Amino acid sequence: MEQQNLLLDIQSAYNQFTKVEKKVADFVLKHPEQVIFMSITDLSEACKVADASVHRFCRTMRLKGYQEFKMKVSISLHMKQNSEEKSKREGGGGASVTESAERIMDSSILALKETNALLSEEQLEKTLSLMQRASNIYFFGIGDSLLTAQEATNRFMRITRKVHCITDPHMQAMSAAMADATDLIVIISYSGATKDNIHVAQLAKEAGAGIVAITRFIKSPLTAYADAVLLSGSDEDPLDGGSMSTKLGQLFLVDILFREYYKRNETESVHNNRISSGAVTDKLV
Repeated sequence: MEQQNLLLDIQSAYNQFTKVEKKVADFVLKHPEQVIFMSITDLSEACKVADASVHRFCRTMRLKGYQEFKMKVSISLHMKQNSEEKSKREGGGGASVTESAERIMDSSILALKETNALLSEEQLEKTLSLMQRASNIYFFGIGDSLLTAQEATNRFMRITRKVHCITDPHMQAMSAAMADATDLIVIISYSGATKDNIHVAQLAKEAGAGIVAITRFIKSPLTAYADAVLLSGSDEDPLDGGSMSTKLGQLFLVDILFREYYKRNETESVHNNRISSGAVTDKLV
């Protein structure tokens, strides 16, 4: 079955769109490469329409939501790129293993540099202050971002007993609803638009808990609830979800938080690190 080309579908249906829908369509058709890396808020601001208008445009195109919309745009772009790459391969122009390795290395380095460039000392200080005051720190994520949340918990549990990671989205929601002003919820989400993350953030805000977002976009449904926002670099194609370069940016921020928290709580951290390390010494023989 032939894959749907959303860009062609938009062109075909253009005359049937409302005035507002045409604003979205015009931008998407002119800048599809940019759209796949934009949050829904970024796109709505670029088109000078409301977020709800972008949602309605997605519905008009018979899509479930914005994430599926970006996926379809990406597929449309890849259909063209794949045909071009196929021609290159048939002509002997394929990349060698060494060249592929260098591209991956460059992508990883770029992700770290971009994350470092986006680092806000003000937002970092806010995050560390919230961590200092919190009685409990919860790291939440969905899908690939959950892996980063688990790694963050693994890192911090060596020096403090107040970190937790809940993997089930329903239990994340229940924990957020039961939180209070002494709790901190750290939500890791590349897009900042995942429904489960937004639901948890809303519940945590209503409960009075602190919220930190580790995400790619400064403006998104998630950051609207956050007390502090840490931005990770690396643009991620919707067809390349869970890329290592994206995780590297997130883990870079986690490592900064870990080292700064360790320094500011050195006596306790050294003590707890000694105990936690000793607990697994026999297992490493």
